[in-house]
Amino acid sequence: MGKNIRRSIYSVVLFMGLSLSGFTQTIITGKIYDAQTREPMPFVNVLLKNTTVGTSSDFEGNYKITTYTNSDSLLVSYIGYTPIAKAIKNHQTQTIDIFLSPEAAALTEVTIHPGENPAWKIMRKVMEHKEQNDPSYIPAYQYEIYNKLEFDLNNIPKSAENKKLLKPVNFIFKNIDSSNVKEKPYLPVFISEAVSDYYYRTNPRFKKEVIKATQFSGFKNQSVGQFTGDMYQNVDIYKNTFLIFGQEFNSPITYSWNVFYKYYLIDSVNLDGHWCYHIQFKPKHKQDFAFSGNMWIADTSYALQRLEMTMPSDVNINFVQGFSVIQEYTQVDKKYWMQSKNKLIIDFALDKKGTGIYGRKTTLYDNFIINQPKDDKFYDITNNIEVLDSAEYHTTKYWDSIRQEPLSKNEKNIYKMVDTVQSLPIYRHAYSATVLLVTGYHTFGNFDLGPITNLFSYNTVEGPRLKFGGRTSDLFSQWYELSGYVAYGFLDEKFKYNFGFKTYITKTPWQQIEMHYTDDLQILGRSDDIFGRDNILTSLLSRSPVGNLTRVQETKFTYDRDIFTGLEMKISYIDRIFSPLGNNVYIFTGDYGQHFTKPNITAPALQLYMNFSYDDKYILANMSRTELGTRYPTLILQYTAGLQGIFGGDYLYHKIVIGFNQILHINPFGDTHYSIVAGKIFGTVPYPLMELHPGNETYIYDDNSYNMMNYYEFASDKYIGLNIEHHFEGFFFNKVPFFRKLKWREVAGGKFLIGSVNPKNEQLLIFPSTLRSLNSGPYSEADLGIENIFKFFRVDALWRLSYLNDPGISRFAIMGTLQLIF
Repeated sequence: MGKNIRRSIYSVVLFMGLSLSGFTQTIITGKIYDAQTREPMPFVNVLLKNTTVGTSSDFEGNYKITTYTNSDSLLVSYIGYTPIAKAIKNHQTQTIDIFLSPEAAALTEVTIHPGENPAWKIMRKVMEHKEQNDPSYIPAYQYEIYNKLEFDLNNIPKSAENKKLLKPVNFIFKNIDSSNVKEKPYLPVFISEAVSDYYYRTNPRFKKEVIKATQFSGFKNQSVGQFTGDMYQNVDIYKNTFLIFGQEFNSPITYSWNVFYKYYLIDSVNLDGHWCYHIQFKPKHKQDFAFSGNMWIADTSYALQRLEMTMPSDVNINFVQGFSVIQEYTQVDKKYWMQSKNKLIIDFALDKKGTGIYGRKTTLYDNFIINQPKDDKFYDITNNIEVLDSAEYHTTKYWDSIRQEPLSKNEKNIYKMVDTVQSLPIYRHAYSATVLLVTGYHTFGNFDLGPITNLFSYNTVEGPRLKFGGRTSDLFSQWYELSGYVAYGFLDEKFKYNFGFKTYITKTPWQQIEMHYTDDLQILGRSDDIFGRDNILTSLLSRSPVGNLTRVQETKFTYDRDIFTGLEMKISYIDRIFSPLGNNVYIFTGDYGQHFTKPNITAPALQLYMNFSYDDKYILANMSRTELGTRYPTLILQYTAGLQGIFGGDYLYHKIVIGFNQILHINPFGDTHYSIVAGKIFGTVPYPLMELHPGNETYIYDDNSYNMMNYYEFASDKYIGLNIEHHFEGFFFNKVPFFRKLKWREVAGGKFLIGSVNPKNEQLLIFPSTLRSLNSGPYSEADLGIENIFKFFRVDALWRLSYLNDPGISRFAIMGTLQLIF
């Protein structure tokens, strides 16, 4: 009996051992390449033969399968390429790289005699049906959106596993298969989810998104809630062109389709019950702003049903190592084709081998309601992106019930992982360094010190100048901000200072009050460029010592609000006292021609400023915001009224300034940036209250200045100026192999100014020797430049074209500047 029991136990143990050996995992990893171009291929289907176990390659072509299921081979397929099978070994870890060859139909353009490429016939039908398939032509619709957005630090070398700074997250490295030397780990730094309702009406055009639930882990500011929605992140394939990273790309279904793309009819297939034409496309010319990919066009309706496209690696875009789009469409009400899924994958890095940021955005659309518009009161133009107050306060149970697609196990862990990563000193140091580089401020808890570049400067009046300043951070308050600085000149031995306060009244709509007082030295009329007068770089790179300074004591109160999205209004009370410095003296002319001096000019005024930018969007950074720009013209109107006899005001006048600027995208020749500004003063005023046209006496190129004009050279009380600059985006250089590799880009432009000064204004206060009017003719200058040098620099050659005999001017100059552009 005992012997039989022992034999049974041995049999069970042996059976279990044999069974467990059968359950050893099979791990297959590798990378998939295009056999011709040797480029990695994303979204390729990988399947174990005779099983349902499979995956698809990621953005960089990597794939991984971990399974207990047995199979004898790996099946790899992608539409337009010849399928391939590779033998595998069960219950072992192995690396298998795959090289797929395009099918014969995709190798060369299809030519039929007599006739034409059959894909062209289908593309013409797509164009004929484009408007009826474009959702933007539907009178009204709404749907629910689920957005998932994730950013990771990628391409982290495995050597980082042994770094002390990364020990708290060593578990990330342990999850990487050590047998695959090509796979590198990533660190998640941000993940967000959002559920929103989107509303659209055609006439009058209106769109609105109500974000009703959002959750995120990672860096946060006021913009995050908006960016988790859909209006800030979308690629509308039915538009002829769309902006990506500031560059205008051509859609594969643009009306100029045969100008920018080559097309190949690959096959016709049944896709979700609809017979479709599979068409492959690629750019017609290298480095064109176009995509490579595949699309499936539904028969009869000729609507887009599925799209897969990738930005070619040779496109002249900085820091973007890859960008891919997958879109799926579904038929609603048996008539309209609406997008049901959208996936964007972006790979940012300074170079291909360096650590970068990997972004993934998945959007799902559901609950479509067509042609049932809301009541007119619903279409409130004051705010087209609304984040509900309750959006951040939802339970896990709520999220599980509302998600259109459940989170994977790894995605659930990311929320915890991100918080761990952000606790690392290396992350905090990298984040602080990035903020310092972008804003010039360094955060110390509740206080931001900066701008750091303004700590030291030099001019002929103050000599060496030290300046310490800062502001309260968003950790101190997200509703108000205190700011200020103190500066000291070692030559004039005097202190200068500023203190300010601003606070929100409401955040939706944007509504602020700002107050500040400044007692400092200024170059009147100088542009508010990115460097500023007391920046160390402008001191080191000045063409001549900085002088012509005026002491300005300014008190300013401003009420700032959005009337509606895109229309901003500011109402200000400004009280300024101008005092000349050094040998400069204010010499006035009396009613009978006599001259007399005054120690200063007092000029209180009321000012109304309005800025209209249709369809503009903003990035919010606590108490300030930055415009992302719009393809439409921006209109600026400013009216100033001088207050004579009020608060000591010396002059009664009215000043009107109208500005107009736009970026015109002219495919394939680049972008034209232009701005027109005109102004007129009604009344008699001294030159400090006129338009002192901004000059530039440094070697740093400034978009907002007349770069060949000196400071304090020209004044006007009536003027109109034009600034035009064309960025060719490498249109010519891309045709030359050597320059194509450098990815330099050409720039050409000019600035033109017509102005005059009323004789009464010119006689009121005698102009200093350096200042004159433009009564004798217009001012002009021209420049030719190269930008994107080493991705960060721009160099310009500039020529002054008028007023060439004025003393102290330069007829020609070479200038440079730092850039951060895509």
